[in-house]
Amino acid sequence: MEQDTAFLSLSEIGRIARRIDRPLVLVGMMGVGKTTVGRKLAAMLHLPFVDADEEIERAAHMPIPEIFETYGEPYFRDGERRVIARLVGSGRHTDRKVLSTGGGAFCDEGTRTLLLDKGIAIWLDCDVDTLIERVGRKDNRPLLRTGDPREILARLKDERAPFYSQAPIHVVSGVQPHHVTANKILKAIDQWL
Repeated sequence: MEQDTAFLSLSEIGRIARRIDRPLVLVGMMGVGKTTVGRKLAAMLHLPFVDADEEIERAAHMPIPEIFETYGEPYFRDGERRVIARLVGSGRHTDRKVLSTGGGAFCDEGTRTLLLDKGIAIWLDCDVDTLIERVGRKDNRPLLRTGDPREILARLKDERAPFYSQAPIHVVSGVQPHHVTANKILKAIDQWL
């Protein structure tokens, strides 16, 4: 199947932006590019961008690895759910933004239900080799500190796929510029709306 690589015009992007009536929420594995692609997507749509992990750190007054180490994952997920609920707001037109979430956020039933109800969830996906290359750039991934990153990422990807697949939009990103992936997301949103 030949991939559509044509870029949307500014007027097409504007038409799509006018149809978006709630927050766009990027979900998927750590390292898939939710933050970097999300920033590009927000700029293209002239919408605010918010990174849920940054907001969680701001609310907790500590970095995520320290939250995991000090309080554990269940505590972190509870705080994550509350912060994301605040960020998506009512889910109405006035709450439009692009929101990137942490890799495990959409696996939490309460968070997933909230995001499916009040946002437009977009599963950003890629292969394990790409994830390995991307997450190897930083040492801030608590779930990768307990063993072989390739093995952990492959297992997490398999475990989380049933949750991510509940997002109504699925876009595969690869080793390509962020604007290419953002363009693919816009086309998928346009088809879905």
